[in-house]
Amino acid sequence: MYQALYRKYRPQTFDDVVGQLPVTQTLKTQLQTGKLSHAYLFTGTRGTGKTSCAKILSKAVNCLDPHDGNPCNCCSACKSIDSGACLDVLEIDAASNNGVDHVRMLRDDAVYTPSEVRKRVYIIDEVHMLSMAAFNALLKIIEEPPEHLMFILATTELHKVPATILSRCQRFSFRRLLQEDIASRLNYIAYEEGIELEAEACRLLARLADGGLRDGVSLLDQCASAAAAGVTAELVYNTLGLAGDKRTAQLMDAVSRKDARTALELFSGLYARGKDLAAMLDELTALSRDLLILKTAPKSGLTMLSGVATDQEAMALVDKFTAAELLRITSVLQETASGFLKSANRRVDSELCILRLCDPALDLDAKSLNARLSKLEDTIASGNFAPAAPIKQQAQPDDDDRPPLPDDDNVPPEVLDAPGVAPMQKPGEAPTGFWADLVAKLKAEIPNKAKGFFSVEGPVKPQLEGDMLVLIAETDFVKNVVDIPEVLEPAARIASALLGRAIRVRCTKKGQQRRTGGDGFDSLIRFGQEHADIVKFIDE
Repeated sequence: MYQALYRKYRPQTFDDVVGQLPVTQTLKTQLQTGKLSHAYLFTGTRGTGKTSCAKILSKAVNCLDPHDGNPCNCCSACKSIDSGACLDVLEIDAASNNGVDHVRMLRDDAVYTPSEVRKRVYIIDEVHMLSMAAFNALLKIIEEPPEHLMFILATTELHKVPATILSRCQRFSFRRLLQEDIASRLNYIAYEEGIELEAEACRLLARLADGGLRDGVSLLDQCASAAAAGVTAELVYNTLGLAGDKRTAQLMDAVSRKDARTALELFSGLYARGKDLAAMLDELTALSRDLLILKTAPKSGLTMLSGVATDQEAMALVDKFTAAELLRITSVLQETASGFLKSANRRVDSELCILRLCDPALDLDAKSLNARLSKLEDTIASGNFAPAAPIKQQAQPDDDDRPPLPDDDNVPPEVLDAPGVAPMQKPGEAPTGFWADLVAKLKAEIPNKAKGFFSVEGPVKPQLEGDMLVLIAETDFVKNVVDIPEVLEPAARIASALLGRAIRVRCTKKGQQRRTGGDGFDSLIRFGQEHADIVKFIDE
């Protein structure tokens, strides 16, 4: 019967344990000197060797021929414990035996001396799953155990273990394994099993193991069973449903260029090939995390990369983002991935996530605005932008060379008749035929309620004051109807087209219009009255 690789290559001695030298060396020293504790607590993430060390320790304390603190694995005690036939060494799963009754039974049996070996050992895995009543039942015997009794507790969630239990155990923390240590062990297993494992595939499996050797060995077992020849990086991607470092880098590059079309096309291709959506978002999250580390710590950050992309790909992408953009991208990815558990359509959620990544303007939260501002600041600081072409303004003639306007004071008659000057009957009046043309075109655009007031002999009269056309209404009622944007704006546009220059339009009541002519002092007084707010600002 086939045996899984992680079970077949489980460590049998402390020297076989990978990456936990501080723990194994301390335990070996205690075994050699005989200074053993009655209760141990092993903590750490999954697949780091907690249960393996507990089994090795249970064999070592009962081994008939130990070697430098390691069990011999050849004596009757070691063989009995390995086979699970020894009734004095029990491994209990607290996840399924977490009630107070189970612990009471354990406590009642623990007082009896062992029948086969020197010490009775209880290995309680996932001890944090015990109920509070079960912990209280276990407390007394852990506090004052018999000489022949040893407890080895293992947990992945230390904060759930009561302080009363913690204070009575020797605690050993198992750290995450380095990718180099996992890769070395995977190469050894592949050699022993005759598996052709490429170096790139080995590094990829070590990264995907996320610090747990058991996960890495299980992934190797899965990929090797799917391989007709050797295990390659492409095979790992296809077997595990991953996008791959190159596709992930291309997708992130499209996000940096705000190219939503390319990003969606890449995503659609990966989805059509059966890639797992959650795994794809995890890869993007890991890449954005790597880029953020490189952005904030360019030199030391190289040792902290997860390896989801090569160093060259990461360095090529890091300058395309600001730190604020990477923070926003990471937050959006994590938010989308966390919503997968209750999502009705993961594909739509992923596509909306990509659109949000490519266009920060779709979000109006603080992180999106900060990302847009930081990108603008970074662009301005780098100088890699082209200023907008200046608007060409029509050259204006000097005042001395400009012909006087029709409403200027003391305009000679010969100037009014000069070519290019609109004919006026006298200053302050519209040119001949102007009003009739304006009324004819204006009636086609203004509201019906105002059309009846516009005629040659109607209650609204025109007065041209330079570039200002004043509509003089006979009554307040007429002024209220005419003095609206729906009338003034088309009037200004039509008047500008008829006169060939920009004309402004305003409406006033008869008797309140500005008096034309006068000397310079009168003009100054009129300017001050009409622009009192500007004068006040200048004084302040």
